[in-house]
Amino acid sequence: MHYKWDINSDIDRWMAEDLGNGDHTTLSTIPVNAAGSARLLVKEEGILAGAEIASLVFKRIDPDLIFEQYITDGKKIVPGDIVFKIHGKVHTILKTERLVLNIMQRMSGIATQTAAYVKRIEGTGAKVLDTRKTTPGLRMLEKEAVITGGGTNHRIGLYDMILIKDNHIDFAGGIEKAISNARKYLEETGLKLKIEVETRSFDDIKKALATGGIDRIMFDNFTPAQTLEAVRLVNHRYETESSGKINLDTIRSYAECGVDYISVGALTHHIKSLDLSLKADF
Repeated sequence: MHYKWDINSDIDRWMAEDLGNGDHTTLSTIPVNAAGSARLLVKEEGILAGAEIASLVFKRIDPDLIFEQYITDGKKIVPGDIVFKIHGKVHTILKTERLVLNIMQRMSGIATQTAAYVKRIEGTGAKVLDTRKTTPGLRMLEKEAVITGGGTNHRIGLYDMILIKDNHIDFAGGIEKAISNARKYLEETGLKLKIEVETRSFDDIKKALATGGIDRIMFDNFTPAQTLEAVRLVNHRYETESSGKINLDTIRSYAECGVDYISVGALTHHIKSLDLSLKADF
């Protein structure tokens, strides 16, 4: 994994949500000491993500389970591939099945979609960024999946970067005031955070450039033609980023303008889970 967090607490919470006071179907149909095996079968082409998390889930629920992995995260998968096999108590396998599938299907869907965006702008030098448009409680998994698909994380939360957006600018009384306040805040707190400012017009860009003391300028809802002009205006003085309703059909036109980054909320909030299945293995 690219990030370290208290994943065991998350696994416990996820299991409690599903398990409640017991898996009564399994308890009523399968002998408690029955042993067996299952395989993770791929049913749809895409990019694999979440297998490493799955191994941690199995280990957390039952350390005696044996996990044999054949395909690693980030690899291309096709129908018929077997990602891993799991051996051990049938009760444990069955009560963990849905959690593992939910994690891997969603993460693989995000990784697959991210890889498609990255492929679309190949050779331009631009990087595909995610956003904070993530599922509450699942952000770390979804951010991890973006990296697995070849994308780049914009920021993890509100704490690891200063991103001055339209509402901050309006409430602060303008771009100049917002930037000055942010710089003063960093000086007073001693925090080492990058400052990015969102711009909605060429006048906004000029104000940001005149104020200075920032690291990146975002062009929000600019057309490709406007983006090209904006990139020329900034002229490499700061990093640049395009944002706002950019999709697979339009992303290359923005990348070819010379921006450093392109943020796409759809990487995590508008995805289709990949079809995977956990099947008994005899």
